[in-house]
Amino acid sequence: MDLGLRGKTVLITGASQGIGRETALLLAAEGCNLVLVSRDAARLEDLAGTIRTHHGVSVSFMAADLSSDADLQRVGSSVGDLDVLVNNAGAIPPGTLQQIDDRQWREAWDLKVFGYINLTRSLYSNLKERQGVIVNIIGAGGEVFRPDYIAGATGNAALMAFTRALGKSAAADNMRVVGINPGPVSTPRNETMLRARAKAEFGDEDRWAELNSALPYGRSATPEEIASAVAFLASPRSGYTNGTILTIDGGPGA
Repeated sequence: MDLGLRGKTVLITGASQGIGRETALLLAAEGCNLVLVSRDAARLEDLAGTIRTHHGVSVSFMAADLSSDADLQRVGSSVGDLDVLVNNAGAIPPGTLQQIDDRQWREAWDLKVFGYINLTRSLYSNLKERQGVIVNIIGAGGEVFRPDYIAGATGNAALMAFTRALGKSAAADNMRVVGINPGPVSTPRNETMLRARAKAEFGDEDRWAELNSALPYGRSATPEEIASAVAFLASPRSGYTNGTILTIDGGPGA
């Protein structure tokens, strides 16, 4: 299926690894030109080189901490014509209300919650000029409300509301705003979170694989599966999808 993305310019945050990296590789294969952003310049440079070699599209990258106002403004002001924004940067740590202190909570939200909101605000007029699409990769924790992931559950729920509320006004600008809520995804961060759960539930973090095998289909999702959903939702093939959030967690109650 031709998704109609060839020649589009896409900015991806959190692009150096995991879902962001696989999204960049897939969109490059679809013929998109890319702007890659993360805090890890070395990984971005390696990824950009791989994409140029194998796909021949234009790739630029910026090392930036999107919890920093100065870095966020630098990214927002340096981007040219833009068709798609993929907000993906940020990892909110697991923990209960008593375990996540004020500093951890604020630092995590500054990057993920306010990072998504502020970068979207900064680039909105740019995207509007090209009837663009915003894809927010959020997380199914915003639907499940686990008390041992309270900062993430609360932050993700806020971003779900942000996505739906902004989508209501975006249609008038011929734009679309959509979200994806991945469940567990096979990344190093997912293993860290499963280890924390295993320690809490079993008293042994090395039993994390038992939690993974208990998931639907006996596994976590792959980053490629999430990236495929990003590509479709960002494409004209999904042109009537707006203000909605796709959950990819293996099935109801996963």
